[in-house]
Amino acid sequence: MRGAGFSRCLAIFAILALCFAGTVGADVKVPALFGDHMVVQRDMPVPVWGWADPGEKVTVVFGTQMETAVADAAGTWSVRLGPVGVGAASVLTIRGKNVVEIRDVLVGEVWLGSGQSNMAMTVNGCINRDAEVAAADLPQVRMFTVDRKTAEEPQEDCQGSWQVCSPETVPRFSAAACFFGRELHRQLDVPVGLINSSWGGTPIQGWTSVKAHEAVPELAPMISALQRAIETYDPELAKERYEKQLAERKERQGKAKAEQKAAKRAAPRPPQDPRLAPGSPGRLFNGMIAPLAPYAIRGAIWYQGEANAGGAKLYGLQMKTMIAEWRQLWGQGDFPFLFVQLPNFMAAQQQPSETGGWPLIREQFFRTLSAVPNTGMAVTIDVGEAGDIHPKNKQEVGRRLAQWALAKTYAKDVVASGPLFHSMRKQGDKIVVEFDYSEGLAARDGGALKSFAIAGDDRKFVWADAIIEGGAVVVFNPSVSSPSAVRYAWANNPDCNLVNGAGLAASPFRTDDWDE
Repeated sequence: MRGAGFSRCLAIFAILALCFAGTVGADVKVPALFGDHMVVQRDMPVPVWGWADPGEKVTVVFGTQMETAVADAAGTWSVRLGPVGVGAASVLTIRGKNVVEIRDVLVGEVWLGSGQSNMAMTVNGCINRDAEVAAADLPQVRMFTVDRKTAEEPQEDCQGSWQVCSPETVPRFSAAACFFGRELHRQLDVPVGLINSSWGGTPIQGWTSVKAHEAVPELAPMISALQRAIETYDPELAKERYEKQLAERKERQGKAKAEQKAAKRAAPRPPQDPRLAPGSPGRLFNGMIAPLAPYAIRGAIWYQGEANAGGAKLYGLQMKTMIAEWRQLWGQGDFPFLFVQLPNFMAAQQQPSETGGWPLIREQFFRTLSAVPNTGMAVTIDVGEAGDIHPKNKQEVGRRLAQWALAKTYAKDVVASGPLFHSMRKQGDKIVVEFDYSEGLAARDGGALKSFAIAGDDRKFVWADAIIEGGAVVVFNPSVSSPSAVRYAWANNPDCNLVNGAGLAASPFRTDDWDE
């Protein structure tokens, strides 16, 4: 009996030990961003953070640095490593009750890339795909792709992993971010880490928090609309409506086939709960931006706007709000924020000045340059495709983003941008337009300048002649004796050809505000 009782005691003790280990022996953990092949931002303090048991001492070792922290009552801890210079690959070690070793860590330049489908578009879909893949042996260029996730509240972590650029991995890399990073790597000769947090078809409001919207009177109505959508959402009714739309589409397709006619291809979208829809304000910020901070970065690149073209006049304020929030979240001051001005798209320009969301949203990008400090813009009005909202020449997009970064962030002797409208002055029956980045103004094809239009006080634009004189463009039309305004490339898909000596395209612009 005594032996049996002793055995029972041992069994009970073993069970209790297992329970104790499962409840209070949690391992030290770090966010997914801290993983093998990661890139650490050089020459600035580097935050490292994670989770452990409350009160647990955590030690972080990187190179010659060692910092310690104690997990707070919620089990969170953080340290701040001092600035690190570029060096050989190293190991980042985190020690608590367990040891986490992160291997093959490089120090270099880290940039966040975000936006919708043109940022998400992979190298696999680009021009010269086979050649790009074959040449992608770039072990010092790495990318972390954030898994798509929406959330009602800011998340502490995300899912994803660092991948070394190689022919095996690069087909899945964000093309715009990859080619941007490749150019920086070539010109700076340092490792480059890219964090790709993007989602196709998403509007800017998804990437900005509810709190930030509420603080701006012009944006606050979006939150009221979201609350109404949440309160009135009926999943069963939404499902019924969706199934009805599918049935109607199938019927239309059958009828069109019988009549040998083309049917509309667009399929209805499945119902989305507004609490988690990627287009709802703040949901992408919560799931895909909040978990990334305060990982040390040099700056951010942004390719988005297509989904907001219908509300273009509000876009500049949305940009200003989002950029301010991201900068505050990272706590790194006004880090560089570079964006892609939307390219040419849709039917070719027919009239001297055409209405539409794309010219207006391009203007909002242009205005952001002066409205928000330390921003930059890649003009892409000449690398789009009329019939494809996802132009395949992402190499040039990445290169032009890198041009701005190299010139402004890294103080390299390169031209940052194509010509940007600076000012105009009337000169008799002509208007003289001056530009920034105007050295070497020319027509790309060597012919006459195209896509300039002029108007008098009647606000009726007509095609204009334009000639380059003394680093400026003189615009005129004999039928307009007293001109008031000039527009250039003011259409969804203009045929424009003004460039500077670096071969970079001029941004579309207008000198008036008549549509506002």
